[in-house]
Amino acid sequence: MAVRISKTLLVGSIGLLALVIVLNNLTDYNANFQYIQHVMSMDTVFADSQLTWRAITSSPLQRAVYAIIISTEFAIALLCLLGAVRLAQDLGSSGDAFNRAKATAIYGLTLAFLFWFVGFMVVAGEWFTMWQSLDWNGQQPAFRFIGCVGLVLIYLSLNDSDLAA
Repeated sequence: MAVRISKTLLVGSIGLLALVIVLNNLTDYNANFQYIQHVMSMDTVFADSQLTWRAITSSPLQRAVYAIIISTEFAIALLCLLGAVRLAQDLGSSGDAFNRAKATAIYGLTLAFLFWFVGFMVVAGEWFTMWQSLDWNGQQPAFRFIGCVGLVLIYLSLNDSDLAA
């Protein structure tokens, strides 16, 4: 039972993290939008970069991307929080039932992993060369999210019989 409770709480905590991020992005919209603007416009990358042709400076397009980011974070929050509720409902169920209850949480955690890895490491980090910016490089925070989410996803995916209770 301890392992199941632990898995449920960890999934819920990832959902809570995503929900707070959504609230932050909505309540401090302009401050967080500046991050998107600088990364997409590539205005703080190396001066001699040959990759700035990738820059997107259109404010409406940047706002659309930001809306997609916030929507994805909300989907992560919703899936993880609903997944935690589903897990909590099946805490005392059979192993097969509890494993089936993991689906929503696994979808949420997978979306979170893909969002922070593909969105921040691949697209922002490499395509828009965010790593070149001293002021707007979000790769380290993204990596922390990827690590936390990845560990919870692996832990959740293990069968309870594989772990000591």
